[in-house]
Amino acid sequence: MIVQYQGNQHGIPTTFTLRIIGNNLSKSSSNYQIDLLVGDKQVPTFTTFIHQSLSNCLKEIYLFRKYNGIEFDASSEKVAPKLVPYDLVLFNANKHGLFRA
Repeated sequence: MIVQYQGNQHGIPTTFTLRIIGNNLSKSSSNYQIDLLVGDKQVPTFTTFIHQSLSNCLKEIYLFRKYNGIEFDASSEKVAPKLVPYDLVLFNANKHGLFRA
């Protein structure tokens, strides 16, 4: 699943891309990997690459954004058309973690 936002980093406008990869290892558990791209360059953001839940992935992005001066414009969200419907439902249920106050 790919989600793009317009925003800025330290006042410089840019595009941010979240690439969310769900790895269903069994019927009872899933693991998620998430990549953050600033413009077209991947940023090494995370303490771990694999998370037990999408919620944990989004929390880690929030913390990275907070400490690196990155702001997303929530109204500019664009979701790529090729995705697993369940991932979109799960993302929408957890995306409040990206925009905490």
